[in-house]
Amino acid sequence: MEKERSYTFSFVLLLLLLLCSLGVNISLGSVNIPLKDTINALIGGDVQSESWRYIIWNYRIPKAVTAILIGSGLSLSGLLMQTLFRNPLAGPFVLGISAGASLGAALLIMGSSVFSGLISYNIANDVSLAIASSIGSFVVLLAVVVVASKVRDTMALLIIGLMFGSITAAIVTVLSYFTGAEKLQQFIFWSFGSVGNLSWAQISLLLGLILIGVILSILTIKPLNAFLLGENYARSMGVAIQRSRYIIIIATGLLAGTITAFAGPIAFIGLAVPHLTRQIFDTTNHRILLPAVLLYGAIILLLCDTLAQLPSTSYILPINAITSLVGAPVVIWLLIRKRKMMF
Repeated sequence: MEKERSYTFSFVLLLLLLLCSLGVNISLGSVNIPLKDTINALIGGDVQSESWRYIIWNYRIPKAVTAILIGSGLSLSGLLMQTLFRNPLAGPFVLGISAGASLGAALLIMGSSVFSGLISYNIANDVSLAIASSIGSFVVLLAVVVVASKVRDTMALLIIGLMFGSITAAIVTVLSYFTGAEKLQQFIFWSFGSVGNLSWAQISLLLGLILIGVILSILTIKPLNAFLLGENYARSMGVAIQRSRYIIIIATGLLAGTITAFAGPIAFIGLAVPHLTRQIFDTTNHRILLPAVLLYGAIILLLCDTLAQLPSTSYILPINAITSLVGAPVVIWLLIRKRKMMF
């Protein structure tokens, strides 16, 4: 009972921290907007400049909502992979699905340089890039699902997933070698990751796909807890191993592939947040971990995005750099303080 109260208090605290992180993210940016005007813009009150209201509703709020969705989705997909493979180094990218999304983006951006105009990026926009990335991730996801139906050993599936990632990464490297400087620069900028380029229509689509991934993940809570003690134990508990594995892979592919398609490959969050959550909540129960990683992932990516904006300046740092620079020391400190890793 006391532990349940502790969890309830922790979740309430996380929700408050999420609201505070959201407020800070919306308030700070390259344009200085007083806190009073920020609040008035949110509630429909009067502001000193209508341009501030436009900035908040058309730039800052969409970016903040995107950060929440992406942070939550990556953290959840990382938790699923670490539990399925019982590997603390597993993350949302181990199955090569995100690498497939990168290949789709690379073919769209750099294909014209390699294939002499057969593929053109003249119609380049965020929508076409998201579609190309989605197709790439779906193709790899389909290949992984087919392999999963043939392979019973989970570790073999992990290695095969890594091989898929290596193959797609090699193709991207070849494309990069032959492409021109301008196209290569466009791809590099995409690979930095970003949460600030989505319209409300794209955010709605992203939300819908992530919700499907979350629902599929909720259906696997019991199998995930059983997998912690090995597949033989899970089988003895009546878990349908193959079916559960399919659902977990599809949920991870949907989350990681969709996020990479819309925002580029954002590193660290999916690998580190599950560890951070286990250490803080001191549990491996997925009934607790699943909602907790959703909240922690959203909070951390919001804070990282705030730092990446370099408030009061016109510079924006790559969010991939900030997630690792800020998050890695925190995880290291927690592991040293706890002296053991919850897994």
